[in-house]
Amino acid sequence: MALPRFAPDTLDGLRDAVAGALADGTRLAVEGRGSKRGLGRPVVADAVLDLSALSGITYYEPGELVMEAMAGTPLAEIEAELAAKNQHLAFEPGEVGHLWGAGGGSIGGVFACNLSGPRRPFAGAARDHLLGVAAVSGRGEAFSAGGRVVKNVTGYDMGKLLAGSFGTLSVMGRVTFKVLPRAESERTILLFGLEPGGAIAALAKAGFGPWDISGAAWLPADAAARSAVGYVAGAGASVAAIRLEGARGAVAERCAALRGALSIAPTEELHTHNSRKLWAEMRDGRLIAPGQGPLSSLWRLTLPSADAASVLSTIAERTGGEFSSDWQGGLAWLAIGGDGMDVAEAAAVLRAEAAIAGGHAVLWRATDDARSAISVFGDQGDAISALVRRIKSNFDPAGILNPGRMAPAADSAS
Repeated sequence: MALPRFAPDTLDGLRDAVAGALADGTRLAVEGRGSKRGLGRPVVADAVLDLSALSGITYYEPGELVMEAMAGTPLAEIEAELAAKNQHLAFEPGEVGHLWGAGGGSIGGVFACNLSGPRRPFAGAARDHLLGVAAVSGRGEAFSAGGRVVKNVTGYDMGKLLAGSFGTLSVMGRVTFKVLPRAESERTILLFGLEPGGAIAALAKAGFGPWDISGAAWLPADAAARSAVGYVAGAGASVAAIRLEGARGAVAERCAALRGALSIAPTEELHTHNSRKLWAEMRDGRLIAPGQGPLSSLWRLTLPSADAASVLSTIAERTGGEFSSDWQGGLAWLAIGGDGMDVAEAAAVLRAEAAIAGGHAVLWRATDDARSAISVFGDQGDAISALVRRIKSNFDPAGILNPGRMAPAADSAS
């Protein structure tokens, strides 16, 4: 049965909706546009707090590199407005709703989940670009933090606390964030046929060299074949991709020098249009193995780059999954098909292997039953878990905001 929905269209309305839910003891599933409903644990709620009516860009000064928008504003609308001024969100958030059969997401959802794309190691995470928020806590209290300037001294950096909290601490109604000019030119060097170890070594060499790259990823042959870019799909082999951006002449020179330095494999080069197309596919998760059936799962692993190849090869062998790598080996996606390992079993394998290297594994997609049965975000340890509970109890003592999303509902407001 569908849950009742509250859809405020002003910040005052948002405050009233949360305060009313608190008074009635109504647990709220907080949604921007519902694109990431399947990310995290299933929410245990009595009603939906729908933020899609809180939409629209409220401030944009291209010369100041600052934009402000209501939290429910579609990400596509934000990006279109920025593109018209040749600007962009440098942390490169993806439209990942298709992974759960949903549509496009909202700018509030980007920051609530702290979503960052392939440029993350080079430009920072979403939270690093968040300048200010207007929000309502689980106490039904409206507050603002930060502002429209990069350097502001307004107390605690609440934006960084709320970013990545998945709407469990407060509901963001409006966000203010940095934007940056888009590069004049972009090229991507493709290296074909490298095994994970050689590929990640090449990506690290490019990243730590003088070439000022802005993307470094590796795709297995099956993932490369899903691309709509001809050179990638037609490779018939694995593809390592290294992106360079900047002024046209400088990019051409750096690209030529880097290709000369990476003589370990056959190379090709994508220019601006096809380069942007490829990185958009990777940013949005379009090349990840689809996976079907109740046993299928998708995992996001963060690992030290130096150990990534060996850890991922071991995990793939033990789980039968397909992995691709980004962030110079620091990020990996592992897709396990419906005929593969059980989700709980895979969790034990992934987390044990990742922990040996000092890494971490998050379950990104699985059935509701699987996401309820295991820890989606992994074990934080007693000390951090206690701190998280204390923060939660300060912001949302009654546990009405997204109960169960990050921890079992019974523990979410203790």
